[in-house]
Amino acid sequence: MTARTLVVLRHAKAAHTSGLADRERPLTDVGERDALKVGAALVGMNLTPDLVLCSPSVRTRRTADLALPGVETLIEPAIYEAYPDELLTLIRRSDPEARTLVLVGHNPGVQELVMQLTSADGDAGFPPGAFAVIGVDGEWAELDTGRGIVHWTPRKH
Repeated sequence: MTARTLVVLRHAKAAHTSGLADRERPLTDVGERDALKVGAALVGMNLTPDLVLCSPSVRTRRTADLALPGVETLIEPAIYEAYPDELLTLIRRSDPEARTLVLVGHNPGVQELVMQLTSADGDAGFPPGAFAVIGVDGEWAELDTGRGIVHWTPRKH
């Protein structure tokens, strides 16, 4: 039985606008549509997050707003440019009452975190808007490994 569920979500497709700081990059129209698809997919999988940990960038916050409306979202500055071990530390510090947790971040950190937690042998790719659902037995504070349940990308769905 899975005690907890972790959803690791890469922000949806963002614009590359000259003169705009990386943290300020907005989603493209495709990114906006894909973020809505993420939300619909999570609802279809009966995954209602108790908590969202989100990078402070414009594109991650907008992805979270569109995909997970009404869900408590904590903006975590450390997620921006984080390595997998830093992301894992944030997850381990999460509210122990949260049964389903979503982390919204950036590559390469989120993809490497998924590979580390699931011991994935191959690189399935983690394009913008992709997410992985990982079953976790035990407490967040003890998280070391999990079982990959779903790998979802906007283009395949």
